[in-house]
This record gives sequence, structure tokens and C-alpha cells, in this order.
Amino acid sequence: MHDHAPGVRGADNRRLLATSLAITTVVMIVQVVGSILSGSLALLADAAHMFTDAAALVIALVASVVASRPANERRTFGYQRAEVFGALTNAVILVVLSVWVAVEGILRLLHPAEAQVAGGTMLLVAVVGLFANAVSMWLLSAAQRHSINVRGAYLEVLGDLIGSALVIIAAAVILLTGWAPADALASLAIAVMIVPRAISLLREVVSVLSEAAPQGVHVQEIREHLLNTPGVTAVHDVHVWQLTRGAPVFTAHVVVAAEVLADGQAGRVLAQLQGCLAAHFDVDHSTFQLEPAGHSDHDAHV
Repeated sequence: MHDHAPGVRGADNRRLLATSLAITTVVMIVQVVGSILSGSLALLADAAHMFTDAAALVIALVASVVASRPANERRTFGYQRAEVFGALTNAVILVVLSVWVAVEGILRLLHPAEAQVAGGTMLLVAVVGLFANAVSMWLLSAAQRHSINVRGAYLEVLGDLIGSALVIIAAAVILLTGWAPADALASLAIAVMIVPRAISLLREVVSVLSEAAPQGVHVQEIREHLLNTPGVTAVHDVHVWQLTRGAPVFTAHVVVAAEVLADGQAGRVLAQLQGCLAAHFDVDHSTFQLEPAGHSDHDAHV
């Protein structure tokens, strides 16, 4: 018996991603213009990051649309993994971006005479970016807890917000002291900031694609809960993985007492087992194979 998970939370996620994309695109254009007018490398780096975010949000939107497609006979779990591939693309983009920003920042430090920055324009544009990124983060904050794809976009916006804060600090230093290398240092700080986020997202993507148990899920704890179900004598061949963030899948072989099968109580036991998983572990898609004592059909690798 199977308990099928509900469809991807696509409609709400797409609306949030589209709104965030619109905000990101507008701010990116403002930052590019501001960078040209002020000569700020930090603003240009932040604009490049925003461009990357816009591309990432487009990818996220496309992945969300694809993921909302229903399951069919060829893809029996549907297209939810599209979210994971979208997140993987985002992570790769982050790595490339960090390398580019680092190289440009070092070149600016090596040639400080070329760094002529208008601190006032730089500060104004950075403040606009900070406000816009804060709004985008607020929009995505709830959905990112349940979708790895939206989480990738959320992390991108978080990086932009911190980047805008760094640009504001650099602009303030330039305005107060005239020290132009502060702009290049802010660019390097943005590059360093990007790397841990990219690694974190890549780690989560690898965990999903390798079908590891979701973080925080302990198989032994689940087994003990299932064993407390009346009529269950053993639980083996347990497998837990996730299609994407917030979509765990569970399978297990469950040995039951002879009277359970003889008295037609299998349906009751199945309902209790699935209810246990849904209530205690937030697992909505579960498959159980009920077996009489002495049954030897175990997975070969266990």
C-alpha cells in the first residue's frame, strides 16, 4: 500500500520567485548604472552577483514549472528532482562568480592608481540594493524551508544583502577618508562570502542525488517507533531518501504476527504505520511490505 505525497508547492513558489526576479532585475540595472557613474568595482561585483541571481531565479522558475508536472508511467515520482538540478546550477554559478570577483579585486589592489571611485553615488546605489534584497529575503523566507530550489534563490539574495552592506561600508570609508582600495577590499569580501554558501548548497544537492537519508532523520529511531505498533514484531530493509527538500520517501519490510494476517487486520496495521511516519517524522510518501514471521525475502545488500 502506498501513501502518495502531495504535488510540489509550485504555484506559490513560482509567484514568490517571479516577484523576487523582478526586484533583482531592477536593482541589477541600477547597480550597473551606479558602477559606471561611480567607478566602483564593488558595485560592479554586486551587480554581477545580482545578474547571477536573476539567472538563478529564472532557472528556479523553470525548475519549479517542470517539477509541478504530474507523475507518469516513465517518471513515476514525477519531476520533483528538477528542483535539485536547478539548485546544482545555482551552486556552480556561485563558484564561478566568486573566482571572477576575487581576480578583479586583486587586480584593483595591484593597480590602486586606476581606482577612482565616487563614494556618494556608490553609497546611494548600495542603500537601494540593501533595501530591495531585504524585501526579496522576506518574500522567500517561508518557502525556502520546504524547497531546495527556493532555498538556492534565498541564499543568493542573502549574499546580495550582505554584499550591499559591505559596499555601504566601503563607500562610507571612501567618503570619510578618500581611501579608494576600500572598494577592492569589499569586492574580495564578497567573493569570500560567496564560497561557503556555494559549498553548503552543493553538499545538500549531493546528499539528495546520492539518496542519503535527509538531515536529522535517524533510521533507528523510526524503526523503534514502528516496532511499537501492535502486531509488529520486526522491521528490516529500511530505506529513507528524499526526492528534493521537504519530500522524503520511506520503504520498509515489516514482520507481523500470524494473527494479523489471519484475521484480516493488515489494513489497520498499514494505516497505523503510515500514520506514525506522518505524525512523528513528516513522511507522507511511504511503502510497507507486510511479511509473516519466517519470511526470508531480504534485500541482498542488507
